[in-house]
Amino acid sequence: MHEQLNINFSHTLCSRICIGRVSEQLPMLLSQGTRVIAIADRNVSEVCTALGLSEVLLVDASEENKSLAVASDLLGQLVEMGADRSTFLLGIGGGITTDLVGFVASTYMRGVRFGLVPTTLLAQVDAAIGGKCGVNFGGYKNMVGSFAPADFVVCDVELLHTLGHRELRSGMAEVVKTAIIGDAELFALCEANTIESLAGNTALFSEVVGRAAAVKCAIVQRDLLEGGERRSLNLGHTLAHAIESLTHDYTHGEAVAVGLAYVAAKSLNEGLLAQEDYERIVAVLQRYDLPISTDLSECALAEAMGHDKKNHNGRVGWVFPTAIGHGVIYK
Repeated sequence: MHEQLNINFSHTLCSRICIGRVSEQLPMLLSQGTRVIAIADRNVSEVCTALGLSEVLLVDASEENKSLAVASDLLGQLVEMGADRSTFLLGIGGGITTDLVGFVASTYMRGVRFGLVPTTLLAQVDAAIGGKCGVNFGGYKNMVGSFAPADFVVCDVELLHTLGHRELRSGMAEVVKTAIIGDAELFALCEANTIESLAGNTALFSEVVGRAAAVKCAIVQRDLLEGGERRSLNLGHTLAHAIESLTHDYTHGEAVAVGLAYVAAKSLNEGLLAQEDYERIVAVLQRYDLPISTDLSECALAEAMGHDKKNHNGRVGWVFPTAIGHGVIYK
């Protein structure tokens, strides 16, 4: 039995990030007497029960349900429940749920306070952090949304024990992405471990999650509205979002892995990335059984990338790695 690691850090424009047991963290984060309404993925309803939450709205988390229609239904239920501006919303689930809850919280009565308890690795290191929330629209991911940092995000790696191998390795794609952008030591930790070794060591897994979250928070602190440096967090995502718009055969993390391998190759070919770093990136993705290529046609991918919301003046925006842990350039 490994000891749980408790880490807390915050930034002015980012949420307070708490790495540790959610049962210990929540009582310290929620003001006594505050009305809390949880919005949770139906698959993790037992977490709500374990935390003693009495008012819970359950959602079926899927890309299809990450929509204006579902958000509207949740807003209607909050009205029926008499939720007011002092009500605190608590989102519990993976990235789909945390995005949806953030969007609902940012629009209900022009904004109410909320916190998040991400229950997947991908959400703990990426989706739940940074204040971006939204829903899919017209077949495109996150096309409608807002910037609304949660009061706090509690990342409890013990909640990840029920995840399957595919979900865990998908989350590792975002860990690797973050390490490439800004933490060479985190990248080395990824190289030295496996899903099994991380899952079996709570303290080590907590460190990996905490380091990834810290990199993202630092970037968000400097560029909340994605006007500059925050674009680095899109590393691998231009191609990833195109893949996801064309097929449901890939998880988000798997699509990101393909995107990372692709931009690493382009960066190598343009003389921006050393051969050694390119090989390390590909090797660590393969270490976590992540795909590095796709059979989708180049024409279909190019058309899908043309609709990416991050494009500027009709041009596809690329983020290229230049060295592991030491930044990117935009082209």
